[in-house]
Amino acid sequence: MKLACLISGYNNPVSIKDNVKREEKHVNLIPTKTKQQVKFFNNLAPPLAAAFLLFSPICATPVSIAQTIDIQRGATLFSQTCIGCHDAGGNIIQPGSTLFTKDLQRNGVDTEEEIYRVTYYGKGRMPGFGKECMPRGQCTFGARLEDEDIKILAEFVKLQADKGWPSIETEQK
Repeated sequence: MKLACLISGYNNPVSIKDNVKREEKHVNLIPTKTKQQVKFFNNLAPPLAAAFLLFSPICATPVSIAQTIDIQRGATLFSQTCIGCHDAGGNIIQPGSTLFTKDLQRNGVDTEEEIYRVTYYGKGRMPGFGKECMPRGQCTFGARLEDEDIKILAEFVKLQADKGWPSIETEQK
């Protein structure tokens, strides 16, 4: 008995039962109210974390001011140059050559680069709008577009095709 007391660090010989009773009192130091608060926070933490992630900027697609301006510029260029034949992504001249993703893929024009190429040089019944478009008969008789404008237009067409051609809103100048 004395050996057990010396091992546990006590100088007074006390029974093991007394030591166990003392330890039980120390274990129950957390009040019931605190236990309820911990349980409340454990239940509340997952929904709060989910809400935080849902509404935080790390989950939103960043759209810079420059991207917004390019989209507006693309919409304006499309309205000025393309909408006569391709209203709402369709094609009034050649119905199988719309600007919807399915037709673009079937015709091998489903990347921005290919849309740029067709817009610059033309293809079939569609005239080219590039400054250096050749042969002359394949090119538009109207105003030509700058390379940067054709690039913005190709990005806009691809973006609209990916979205299924929602309505186009432009800022009139």
